[in-house]
Amino acid sequence: MAEVKTLQPRLVAWETTRACNLACVHCRAEAQYHPDPRQLTTEEGFRLLDEIASFSKPIIILTGGEPLLRPDIFEIAAYGVSKGLRMVMSPCGTSLTKEIVRRLKDVGILRLSISLDGSSPEVHDTFRGTPGAFEATIRGMRYCVEAGLSFQVNTTVTKRNVDDLECMLETVLAVGAAAWHPFMLVPTGRGKAIQDEEVTPEQYESTLRWVEKVSHEHSIMIKPTCAPHYVRIIRQAAVAARKDAKPGDGHEDGAERQGHPGGPPHGAAHGMHSITRGCMAGDGFCFVSHIGEVNGCGFLPVLAGNVREKPFPEIYQFSPLFQQLRQYDRLGGKCGQCEFRVKCGGCRARALAETGDYMDEEPYCIYEPLLAAKQAK
Repeated sequence: MAEVKTLQPRLVAWETTRACNLACVHCRAEAQYHPDPRQLTTEEGFRLLDEIASFSKPIIILTGGEPLLRPDIFEIAAYGVSKGLRMVMSPCGTSLTKEIVRRLKDVGILRLSISLDGSSPEVHDTFRGTPGAFEATIRGMRYCVEAGLSFQVNTTVTKRNVDDLECMLETVLAVGAAAWHPFMLVPTGRGKAIQDEEVTPEQYESTLRWVEKVSHEHSIMIKPTCAPHYVRIIRQAAVAARKDAKPGDGHEDGAERQGHPGGPPHGAAHGMHSITRGCMAGDGFCFVSHIGEVNGCGFLPVLAGNVREKPFPEIYQFSPLFQQLRQYDRLGGKCGQCEFRVKCGGCRARALAETGDYMDEEPYCIYEPLLAAKQAK
């Protein structure tokens, strides 16, 4: 059996609350308008941050629901910063005011991730279930620009907006975002109800190849989320570029800045642009729910432990679930045969949603591994 790795997390997403003022059709958390009385208290949140900082210094994503609906969220953010953690936040853009943006910057939030799912109100507002959400979100982004607070735009890609992506990119550039992250829908939570709106595997592949192409054409970072085989695509593109390269054009050395050809200089935005591998569930990334449950990611509802019962470092390093997720030779189907399995890994959450087995093959990858192709002959 392969040696089990124990790693420090690079990113930890903490679902600070499930309370939210929107009603998004794809919501993983199935968020409600009121907070769950069981959510971690301020003191429990501080202890969680203490435990994380005791053995690692990852980026902490304060998410929800709407994290700004927690009255203590600024206190929590400031506490994390005091512990040497890199604090970022994923608020609903509709909640941002000039005062809130200023306070977020003052307490040390490094970046916001703000969702925008269409280049027009007709697309975005329908997706978010709230009339006026588009205009409010754009206004919130402008407040960020005025205050000098970095933000990225996240876009959930479905059939209703896949043909709008070029216009979305123009919108992202126009509002002054530092990065754009097209997010490939994982059918969990409310997302199950719109599973028929998922793009096809072929559209998935063509979308990722389009993202790889346009990523070279703009100064901001453009990379997809929950699309692990994008790692394969950028490596395939790098190989093709080396084959086509002419001496002196900068491609012959095969360098991939930040793991992505055409990406920003190393260290930009405190590592928030880096691409280390595809699916990082339990291996570089984990998710802590509003009630302290630890999962590989927010879309993978398999329990690794609860911070109310065990210290976070113990869960992250020694949970049987996370140790299994780190053993790539145990992946099933063509993922287990794939030459990209260590760097890609396939989406474990999508495998669980489609097959019931989170170690099964990624169902939305159309790539045929070399070994599988050879055996088929």
